[in-house]
Amino acid sequence: MAMTDHFKAIYAKKASEYERMVSREDYHGNLFAALNELHHLSGATAVDIGTGTGRLTRLLSFQVAQVIGLDIAPAMLLEAREQMLQSGMNNWSLANADNIALPLATNCADFATEGWSFGHSVGWFPDEWHDKIGAMLDEMRRIVRPGGTIVLLETLGTGSKSPHPPTDGLAELYHWWEHEQGFQHRWIRTDYQFESVAEADELTRFFFGDELADAIVANQMDILPECTGIWWQTV
Repeated sequence: MAMTDHFKAIYAKKASEYERMVSREDYHGNLFAALNELHHLSGATAVDIGTGTGRLTRLLSFQVAQVIGLDIAPAMLLEAREQMLQSGMNNWSLANADNIALPLATNCADFATEGWSFGHSVGWFPDEWHDKIGAMLDEMRRIVRPGGTIVLLETLGTGSKSPHPPTDGLAELYHWWEHEQGFQHRWIRTDYQFESVAEADELTRFFFGDELADAIVANQMDILPECTGIWWQTV
C-alpha cells in the first residue's frame, strides 16, 4: 500500500489506535509551552484544523475560552469527541470540514492551528499541492482576526534527535512557507514515552512502518525521539 493510501486508511478505520499512539507523544509538554509563547491564549477563541483525535484541541481547551476542532475524517471526530468528553472540559465543539472550505465565519478566531494535516497534501496532490495548501492558508487567514496568530505544526523527523524534513516534498513545502509565505520558524522535541518496548513496537509499527519499529525493538527503546517544526504568522 502506498503511504498516501496507508495514512488515509488509518484515519478512516484506526482512530482508536492512532489516539493510543499520540497519547504517548510529547511527554515533556514542549508543544503546550511553545504555543503559549506564540500567542496569549487565555480568553482566546481558537480553531484546530485537522484535529484528528483531538490531542491539540484538548491542550488548547485547558487555557482558551473556546476551541473548535475540525476534521474531514468522521472516525477521527468520533474518537475526538470521546476524548474531549473524558477531559471534563465544556468549552469545545467539533465539526466535519475540508481544510479548503472551513465552515466558520470570517474573523471569528484569535488563534488557529493545523497539526500534521496540511503536509499530507504534498503526497496526496503531488502536482497541485501549492494550490491546495495555498487555499488552506487562505482559509486560516480568513477566519483569524487582525492581530491573531496562525500556527502550522509538521514533522521534522520521528526517530530523529535533530530536525530534518523526512522527505524532499516536505523540505520543499517548508522552504515555501518560510521564503514565500512569510512564516517564522522554530522547532521543538516532541519525544514519545511508551510503557514498554512492546508497546512502542505495537504503536509505531502500524503508523510509521517496519523500519522504525524494527529499530525500536533492536535498540530496546521505550522513549522515541521526535522533532516537530512550528511555523507561525501574525495575521
